[in-house]
Amino acid sequence: MAVDKPPGLLVHRTGLDAGETQFALQLLRDQLGRPVWPAHRLDKGTSGVLLFALDAETARVLGQAFEAPDQVRKTYRAVVRGWPAAEGLVDHPLRRLEDDARAGRTEVQDAQTRYRTLQRYELPLPDRDFSVTRCALVELQPLTGRRHQLRRHMKHIAHPILGDATHGKGPLNRAVANFLGAQRLWLHALRLELPHPVSGVPLRIEALCDQTWEVWDSSRSAATVSVSVR
Repeated sequence: MAVDKPPGLLVHRTGLDAGETQFALQLLRDQLGRPVWPAHRLDKGTSGVLLFALDAETARVLGQAFEAPDQVRKTYRAVVRGWPAAEGLVDHPLRRLEDDARAGRTEVQDAQTRYRTLQRYELPLPDRDFSVTRCALVELQPLTGRRHQLRRHMKHIAHPILGDATHGKGPLNRAVANFLGAQRLWLHALRLELPHPVSGVPLRIEALCDQTWEVWDSSRSAATVSVSVR
């Protein structure tokens, strides 16, 4: 089963966010009337394609596929601060995060992300020493599956994802949210491509960006510049 997860919904119950009462796993389980197993994870703030298995064996096979870089292709959309190059590869190892360290896993892991710039904007918002804020719509493809990889890699190249409270800039996030009239992490899991865990038939599962992303189209009339990058 694949669902289009909205931003702000946890995949499953966690002590890191004990105040939450709704979770994608429980919602889907109750809707189907049967147990389900998440095949992978999305951050709470990330929207888009989320895949579940309907039995433990299928979950095991899917889990192995997600661990193999040549088995699953993930494509995301994000809006980042600044104007990245037209395309590039971020090859930057990542250390396991704090909760992994508490579990005794502290090693540094290889991590690679491809990116491509789709659209560039200038919003009439002051940013540091500039009178405008540059931002860009990008396509991201993680080649490895490290925790918070996309958010950490975009910060590493000085183009943090807008709305990222952990790796971005709070004042800028708030200014952009007020200007757009929409507050969220601007990261969306657009597409999953993988072999079916039983038949091996290639699957392509998509969840288009929801209507909140339309604010970027409407912002063009207020933006100083809007440049398509081919």
